[in-house]
Amino acid sequence: MPNPIDATPAVSGLPRADYTPGARGPLSGLRVIDLSRLVAGNLLTQHLADFGADVIKVEPREGDTLRGWRINNIETTWKVHSRNKRSLCVEFRHDDAVPLIRKLIPGAAMLIESFRPGTLEQMGLAPDELLRLEPKLVIIRISGWGQTGPYHRRPGFGTLVEGFSGFAEMNGFADREPVLPPMYLADALSGLTGAFAAMAALREVEINGGRGQVVDLPLLDPIVNSLGPQAANYRLTGKVKPRSGSRSSGSVPRNVYRTLDDGWVALSASTQGMAMRVLRSIGRPELCDDPRFKTNEQRLIHVVELDRIIGDFIGARTMDDNVAFFEAAEVTIGPVNDIVRLMNDRHVQARALLADYPDEDMGSFPMHAVPARLSETPGTIRTPAPRLGQHTREILAEAGLTDEDIKAVLASGLAKEKTT
Repeated sequence: MPNPIDATPAVSGLPRADYTPGARGPLSGLRVIDLSRLVAGNLLTQHLADFGADVIKVEPREGDTLRGWRINNIETTWKVHSRNKRSLCVEFRHDDAVPLIRKLIPGAAMLIESFRPGTLEQMGLAPDELLRLEPKLVIIRISGWGQTGPYHRRPGFGTLVEGFSGFAEMNGFADREPVLPPMYLADALSGLTGAFAAMAALREVEINGGRGQVVDLPLLDPIVNSLGPQAANYRLTGKVKPRSGSRSSGSVPRNVYRTLDDGWVALSASTQGMAMRVLRSIGRPELCDDPRFKTNEQRLIHVVELDRIIGDFIGARTMDDNVAFFEAAEVTIGPVNDIVRLMNDRHVQARALLADYPDEDMGSFPMHAVPARLSETPGTIRTPAPRLGQHTREILAEAGLTDEDIKAVLASGLAKEKTT
């Protein structure tokens, strides 16, 4: 009989979705100039674009770096994080590149950049100059380490920040090497933080009558923020928290457990009542009065023994049987899904958390929904990610260039439009 965990089943059918080009979001009318590269800036502006902002992605002649992250020659990362945006392709090395970018600033609500600190000033686009062109402009400056401090000039890729921040040192098992996240965690946190900060700064302009301002957004600060009270814990104990795998240093039981069919389930019993329910549900009610397991403090000391008891029970059942059993007992447990199980999950499909959108390269492209669901003005996926320079002509026209001006700009190589 085939092992259902080892098998790679065909996705049973993600919901089909269509782009909604005419949809209006709560940020409709907000124009955002995105000069950033890589993930954090693209994620930040993806969140804004999903809720209706007009994000103008100003790309160099070779395109945004994310276009080079290909799987089977398909720009999968670009397609996800640049949906709902427009592309203007500019040759940044051209003498007239900066004057052209300046034409985009008046009337814009935000500008996002991720150059190394000082580069914007060298280009002649220092914040003072940008605010002179548009006094209400919110300028988000993404960097690895911030615009100030001893390290501000260092290259700042997310991997370096994930190591420097203390995250990697905490992640993994005590007897093995620290583990970096397998995805762009620092960038993702900065993208979310930056979208919030940008809207906070915009509210100061639109509601409080304030001026435009600069948002200093390092990759480092949000991931340090996510570590919670680690500094205070060290101050109180004098000890650095060791790596503990999937266990928690605060509550027990909490771990992942292998199932009979070589899958995994995640169990968390972070309250006293839930911990007692786990022990009763596995047929060991006497352990509720066992001094080793009666309190959370004692369970933390005897975690290895408790994990073995729970693991033996779970290991005698399949993943699906475990989930069904513990859910019936009202114990907080869930499957550890790979992407195939996630795509096949009935809850994911019912909520269209992942859906298939029309795609000219793949026929259909599975993409996640807008993660926050507003009841009155929801975000939408209006358009696919643009081809390089797809909107060059229309954006230049909106900036005030005549047809003759645009022809001259294209002929000079200053800008490029989509040709296929």
